[in-house]
Amino acid sequence: MAKSKELENEKNQKPADGKKSKKQDKNKKPNIFVRMGRKLKETFSELKRVTWPTLPQALKATGVVLVIVLIFLVVTTGVNYGFSALLDLLTKTGA
Repeated sequence: MAKSKELENEKNQKPADGKKSKKQDKNKKPNIFVRMGRKLKETFSELKRVTWPTLPQALKATGVVLVIVLIFLVVTTGVNYGFSALLDLLTKTGA
C-alpha cells in the first residue's frame, strides 16, 4: 500500500528540471500549417486508393443522371402548368 502511494506521488510531481512532461507534449497541437500539410498528404494518399470508373461507366452514369433530371423537369413543369391553370380558373373574373 505504501508503494502505491509513492507511485501516485511520483506521477503527480512536476519534473525538477522544468521540462514539460510527455503527457503535456502529447496534448499540444501542432501549428495550423503542419496540420494542413498532414491533411493534404492524407487526402492524396486516399485518392490513390480510389477505384476510378472507366470511361464507358462514367458516360453511362452521366446518361442516367441526365435522364432523371429531364424526368423531374417534365414533372415539375406539368405540376406548375396545372397549378397555373387552376389559379386562372379560381381568379377568373366575369368581365
